[in-house]
Amino acid sequence: MYGGKGVTTCATCDGAFYRNMDVIVVGGGDSACEEALFLTRFCSKVTLVHRRDELRASQIMAERTLAHEKIEVVWDSGIQEILPDEAGKTRAITVENLKTNELSEISCKGVFIAIGHVPNTQPFKDILPLDSNGYLIPDQGSQVQTQIPGVYVAGDCADHVYRQAITAAGMGCQAAIDVERWLAEQK
Repeated sequence: MYGGKGVTTCATCDGAFYRNMDVIVVGGGDSACEEALFLTRFCSKVTLVHRRDELRASQIMAERTLAHEKIEVVWDSGIQEILPDEAGKTRAITVENLKTNELSEISCKGVFIAIGHVPNTQPFKDILPLDSNGYLIPDQGSQVQTQIPGVYVAGDCADHVYRQAITAAGMGCQAAIDVERWLAEQK
């Protein structure tokens, strides 16, 4: 409903649109901390809303995030509502403290959802090797070939580092070229 109107899932993609504005990042893991730190390059203030009383991020990411002067953390809280302005764009959020049930409003122009990435690979768990986070592992020496001839992987099922549409498209192109070559070799 608010996609393109102040709610996004990609600071790298959309962060520059919020130059000198206050934004919210939702989450408490490495993804949320990375997004929050990236947004400090553009935004005047970044509020990190996390449902727990400590970050789940790695120690170094948590320390960097908590030490940054542009980042404020709202602990033990979850977003209840995104509030629109008269043009239908994000103007604020309503946050509920999950321990006290107290509601508060935080002004912002953007909300970045960074609650983690779960690859949709479960149908392959007994067929192809997955890493500890559920990403498909390509065959050694290839970025897209799996251990099963003729089966390839690309994008969000394999890329746990960049997680960008442009890298997924590049991997898809690699897979398509390899598929074409593989099919040409078949009788």
